[in-house]
Amino acid sequence: MTPTDDAAPPPTATAPASGPTVPVAGPRPLTVAVTGVTGYVGGRLVPELLGAGHRVRAIARRPERLAGREWAQHVDLVQADASDLDQIREGLRGADVAYYLIHSLGTGRSFATRDRRTALTFARAAREAGVGRIVYLGGLFPDVDDADLSPHLASRKEVGEILLASGVPTTVLQAAVILGSGSASFEMMRYLTERLPAMTTPRWVDNRIQPIAIRDVLRYLVGSATMPADVSRAFDVGGPDVLTYRQMMQGYAQVAGLPRRLIVSVPVLTPRLSSHWVGLVTPVPASIARPLVESLVHEVVCDEHDIARYVPDPPDGLIGFRRAVELALQRVHDGEVTTRWSSAAVEGAPSDPLPSDPDWAGGSLYVDERRRVVDAPGDVLWSVIESIGGQRGWYSWSLAWRVRGLLDRLSGGPGLRRGRRDERTLVVDDVLDFWRVEAIEPGRRLLLRAEMRLPGLAWLELRVDESAEEITGPDDAGPAPEEASGPGRSYFAQRALFHPHGLAGQAYWWSVAPFHGVVFGGMQKNIAEAAERAAAAGKP
Repeated sequence: MTPTDDAAPPPTATAPASGPTVPVAGPRPLTVAVTGVTGYVGGRLVPELLGAGHRVRAIARRPERLAGREWAQHVDLVQADASDLDQIREGLRGADVAYYLIHSLGTGRSFATRDRRTALTFARAAREAGVGRIVYLGGLFPDVDDADLSPHLASRKEVGEILLASGVPTTVLQAAVILGSGSASFEMMRYLTERLPAMTTPRWVDNRIQPIAIRDVLRYLVGSATMPADVSRAFDVGGPDVLTYRQMMQGYAQVAGLPRRLIVSVPVLTPRLSSHWVGLVTPVPASIARPLVESLVHEVVCDEHDIARYVPDPPDGLIGFRRAVELALQRVHDGEVTTRWSSAAVEGAPSDPLPSDPDWAGGSLYVDERRRVVDAPGDVLWSVIESIGGQRGWYSWSLAWRVRGLLDRLSGGPGLRRGRRDERTLVVDDVLDFWRVEAIEPGRRLLLRAEMRLPGLAWLELRVDESAEEITGPDDAGPAPEEASGPGRSYFAQRALFHPHGLAGQAYWWSVAPFHGVVFGGMQKNIAEAAERAAAAGKP
């Protein structure tokens, strides 16, 4: 297996079967607890810690979201909410090191209060559980008054101060732009540069930034686990290059083989306007783009490199900007992006499990259900279902899907531009445009949960079966089960479910119900026909 970061690994030690390898961090394996494991950095850190020989405890509110990760069988999965003192204290008990990788990236007035409360709870839990060290990845900020910082940088700074005051030795790593395949910062820069040969930009495009490659971030995180007990402080971490955002976009264009971009800065674009523009042009929604843009208003350059005393620089030095972009693009082109910024759930998105069938006590539940016999083996039908979304689309009225995605983005949702992590396979918790994989039974069932802005909760279930008895019935159109049975045939069931919230939810369902025949009916028909064509062509 390849390493989870965006660079070739240094000399390695043997790692567990599914994890990549990095230098062994110390003579004694540690028990390390990691929060934020469903996020971009946390999902990449876990296999690095395994490769370093540590025992890893992955803490998540819903551990079942980790079932599809290749490293899941090599860690202890613990269910705990970091904002619940009893749960997180029990989850941290016996840990030598606890990684705090929890951030709020959504907009709104409550995120700073939520982050503050969660950090205070975590700090107390770590102290009472006897944790030996806390490691936190925060943001790099300039030496200005807190009132002059962007809200998100101010919150990151406050969280670091809370953890440092916990009474537990703490390492706070302060990073600016993180460059790696799938990171929000990289995706924002990538799509702005690729899609806009000429652009007007805010004045902050000429502010200096010290970006850092994801591999170097991971190396610092792993190395921080074995710092001496008397070290408790913040460290600035950055790569070897200090650039303006203008230089970063021009540098990306050069590495990607694009013509030089025309970039004109103007004084009238506020961070709010800029984030909405980023939300329209790139896959990163405005709610996530805004804190990133607000952070770029400041010049963020490291004041010190003291981290090298405890985590020495590699023999070949830190990864520079151009090399980081080359490695990230190679990952993207090879389809080997292990985690993305969209790994973390969208703020406010539903997280409730699918209501049980056939009866549900949770209120109104609207169902659009369709069944069909397909002249293709089940494995061929499944391969079409599993490749849905992303570049392949949704097999029906593409204009309607694009309009719905645009409306979602305009209302602050993710829209369709999140795409897919992998164009061929899906695992639990994968993002699929404005859906997320809630459950998957390979070859049989795919359950998607909507993360678009809706006045209710929504799911889409696609199911394959070799038995007509489960999929077809006496009231279904088409051949009866005994007529439909035979070699090379399979049975396709599709359900769209919606649990409305209030009158707005009721109105939404009935306003879109007339289009279900075109959207959902067309989708099932076209998926079935795609499977039949693949079967006729002898494709797996």
